[in-house]
Amino acid sequence: MKNRVTGLGGFFFKTKNPDQIKEWYKNHLGIPTDQYGWTFWWRDEQGNKCSTQWSPFQEDTTYFSPSEKQFMMNFRVENLKELLKVLKEEGVTIVGEVEEYDYGKFGWILDPEEGTKIELWEPVDTAFYEND
Repeated sequence: MKNRVTGLGGFFFKTKNPDQIKEWYKNHLGIPTDQYGWTFWWRDEQGNKCSTQWSPFQEDTTYFSPSEKQFMMNFRVENLKELLKVLKEEGVTIVGEVEEYDYGKFGWILDPEEGTKIELWEPVDTAFYEND
């Protein structure tokens, strides 16, 4: 596969109080947070609008499982299902099944060193566009 990872889709981390930490980042770093955290917009090489998400999660979330890490990375990918097939053939641990939403397809893998869960996202950025 030519393009496995096309960009950083997001950075997610656990915190005691997501609302309080979002407010701190908003007040001290000027990050325009909302209920999910912050969606950072940028353009890819073809000029398409793309998003990267920064999101604090409640410290007792199970979304990062089976990893026990305090964070999880999300990478933007092309053709998620094909990529997962190739990764499985390469011996990479796949977690769960692909989930599909109007904003993209998601799959998960574990890195081999510490079992960090990595989210792979085939995005549909247009689902997030604001009415221009």
